[in-house]
Amino acid sequence: MLVQINTDHNIEGSESLTAQVRGVVENELIRFSHHITRVEVHLSDENSDKKGGNHDMRCLIEARLEGRKPIVVTHQATTLDQSVGGAVNKLNKLIKSTLDRLHDENRKRTDPPPPGTELTEEL
Repeated sequence: MLVQINTDHNIEGSESLTAQVRGVVENELIRFSHHITRVEVHLSDENSDKKGGNHDMRCLIEARLEGRKPIVVTHQATTLDQSVGGAVNKLNKLIKSTLDRLHDENRKRTDPPPPGTELTEEL
């Protein structure tokens, strides 16, 4: 699973920030890593020109699951840590429900599943 971190011009994309966000994403999504090819994290400060304000830090995460269209979640919060944590939590739930639904669909099939859609029982 490749994790890419992007920041807008208002957030300094330091190595420590990149390592921290990558660690949070990898730790939270480790159980799905064999289904995920790439994760892109986009961090932005929505109203940096207005100093202050609540929920102005935004984290958008796009995950690409093997053989599926990308899924996207977003979360806004007061701090970057909160926005990343909220977005990763949403993504975790969305990936789980997507894979569970796909697993249920495949289990109900009477014909062989299409190539690349087989899921393991580790969900």
